[in-house]
Amino acid sequence: MWVELAATAYPEAEFAPLASTEAINDIERRLGDSVPADLRALLLETDGVLGEWALDVVWTAQRIAEDNAQFRTDPSFAELYQSFDGLLFFGDNGGGDQFAFVADDLRAGVMVWEHETDTRRKVADSLADYLGQILTSEGDEWYEQR
Repeated sequence: MWVELAATAYPEAEFAPLASTEAINDIERRLGDSVPADLRALLLETDGVLGEWALDVVWTAQRIAEDNAQFRTDPSFAELYQSFDGLLFFGDNGGGDQFAFVADDLRAGVMVWEHETDTRRKVADSLADYLGQILTSEGDEWYEQR
């Protein structure tokens, strides 16, 4: 379902082989947060989605675990930004902004963290909404205007 959805939105999207259950469980073990059901299902179909210009629309399970662990524990981030605890980053715009779920409130949809201002706000109602928008837009205007 997820590969078909992404490919419909952007036929040139690239898909990695599926992630292992162990890799997804490693995200949860390392971060102490559950992987949202939709993201888990996507990763079990494809371990990452690349959009136009090899944009990391959805990261691999390994990158999700590693980048989130770094965001939560790097002392230099703690000096510059609000806490990243409770956010589960899973994709980016290629220029520094990151996309995340709020781990304890999946109804919050997909959030963007704008790295230059440390702004966090909702940009999509769901993973499907996020994929449809990011894969069909030109640049960042899809979430800057929301």
